[in-house]
Amino acid sequence: MRRHTMFAAAGWLALAAAAGPALAQAVEPLAAGAAVEGTIGEGDHAADADAYRYDDYAVTARAGQRFEAVLRSAAFDAYLELFPPEGAADPLASDDDGLGDGTDSRLRFTAPAAGTYVLRVRPLSGLEGGAYTLSLGERPPAPRAPRPSGLRLGQTVEGTLSARDPETEDGRPYDAFSFRARRGDRFAVALDSEAFDPVLRIGRMVDGAFVPLAENDDGPDSGLNSRLVFTAPEAGEYLIRVTPLSAADAGAYSLGLRQGPPPAAAEAIAIGAAVEGELTEADGKSEGDTPADAWRFEGREGQRVRIDMTSDDFDTYLELFDENRASLAEDDDGGPEGTDSRITFTLPATGSYIIEARAFSEATGAYRLAIEEAPPERAPEPIAFGTPLQGEIAGDDPRDDDDRGYDAFTFSGVEGQRIRAVMRSGDFDTFLQIGRAEGEFAALASDDDGLMEGTDSQLNFTLPEAGDYVLRALPLGSDGEGLYALELIDRGPQPRPGSVLVGSTAWGNLTAADATTDSNSHYDAYQVTVREDEKLLITMVSNDVDSFVTIGRVKADGEFETLGSDDDGLTDTHARLEWTAPDDGTFEIRAGAYQHGQTGVYALTVEKQP
Repeated sequence: MRRHTMFAAAGWLALAAAAGPALAQAVEPLAAGAAVEGTIGEGDHAADADAYRYDDYAVTARAGQRFEAVLRSAAFDAYLELFPPEGAADPLASDDDGLGDGTDSRLRFTAPAAGTYVLRVRPLSGLEGGAYTLSLGERPPAPRAPRPSGLRLGQTVEGTLSARDPETEDGRPYDAFSFRARRGDRFAVALDSEAFDPVLRIGRMVDGAFVPLAENDDGPDSGLNSRLVFTAPEAGEYLIRVTPLSAADAGAYSLGLRQGPPPAAAEAIAIGAAVEGELTEADGKSEGDTPADAWRFEGREGQRVRIDMTSDDFDTYLELFDENRASLAEDDDGGPEGTDSRITFTLPATGSYIIEARAFSEATGAYRLAIEEAPPERAPEPIAFGTPLQGEIAGDDPRDDDDRGYDAFTFSGVEGQRIRAVMRSGDFDTFLQIGRAEGEFAALASDDDGLMEGTDSQLNFTLPEAGDYVLRALPLGSDGEGLYALELIDRGPQPRPGSVLVGSTAWGNLTAADATTDSNSHYDAYQVTVREDEKLLITMVSNDVDSFVTIGRVKADGEFETLGSDDDGLTDTHARLEWTAPDDGTFEIRAGAYQHGQTGVYALTVEKQP
């Protein structure tokens, strides 16, 4: 369990409970200028497959606001991650040893849009834990970016990175250089430094923002220096950004632009065929300047293909390009075994495509490449609320981009409707996803083991608007197949809060029908009316659930603003919150469970403090 002590604060920021299923524990607000002490240990939630334990904090930001989070621990190798407001599974930014003085972390980030972001505190790996300190500061505006310097083909320039330079979104200083190219022009770029570990990025400016197209940290056979072979997808101006790997680094560097080596000549391969190949030092070069073979095939719009590369000699790597050498998809270890590679992809247009077969590093050796047509996506079948169904994931099912077979179901709902999907299987580890029906499928929420009974799934979700939605039932891993049971349940609208009088005790029972946070924890809501500066003592006691008390108010936009919360302030599982009203008004107390899915009886007492 977490133990937090606020010892400097600029005030609580609003908490929008936006953490999705990947962020499955209570999220506490953290304001700029605040610092907390905490502990990672038994009782904290763990990532999938128990990869690590973590604590989450909510940071509310304005668009363009810049922050610096510093995590220190003598007990574990500190690691910070930042997740977007919509609760995506992948972080926007992360940092391991950015403080530059050991294993402590410093994560600098700029909010791309207004919203509440989730800052995750965790060890780099494993279930070890211990005490830590976390601080959050607001950074001043970055220096204005100067016009990029021009760089000609065949030129090498010397430069120096310093704290006076403009910064990237994650707080690293950079220098920018521009060059012009025709479509298909190929360049070799070299970035060297003895002062820092350099990172090389090439991209273009789109609507005032830098959009990277290619990057390299440590080029082959060049130590920490960067090497990049780049093919211009179209005519125009391109930018090179020189940055350090760590935001704490700076110093002198040299940057050179040369004509790149010719790409690997593409040999023909037909869909449904397999070939035996060999990487050698005499092969053409990839954009990472490593040996690569290229294979060309013809495909049609909407056709779904599966490309496999295997080797006993090296760690394989696949990349798929269109006929203009624009990258469409890539994979390292997505194959069914070990270090083999697999790409499953739906072709966007009729025409030629190029497969680049290479090693993850600069290794060479024999390999096998196969391409076949994958089962096409099927139209989702209707699913009715409250009607359990049986299904099977089989080899002829359509596959998602992670090469998992899936069944898809469609249903309609209204704004604010709460739904629950439950999936069980004795044959594989289940996984559920929900997304909108229109356009290409993108998961709005997902769940792995939410039923808390092993590997079965339970996904609770509140529909953001009226319309049609798609529910996907699939295995967690690409090799999962077998029978499953699925049920979609209509949980209705969010329950309205009751009321509680100061000086009274409310007895309640958390059930599966109660309101849930976005992290799937149940709660009952009570309204209390108080005057400015009135002090309340709120306690929640339960022998069935790990009590968690929150007080706040619902804003005009419908979001809940957290003004105070407590987990174990009374005992290990009982909550005690001392709170002072910031103004006259009616506030909402939420009596809930700290753990996902817990239910049971509780007593909530609200009384005045002396």
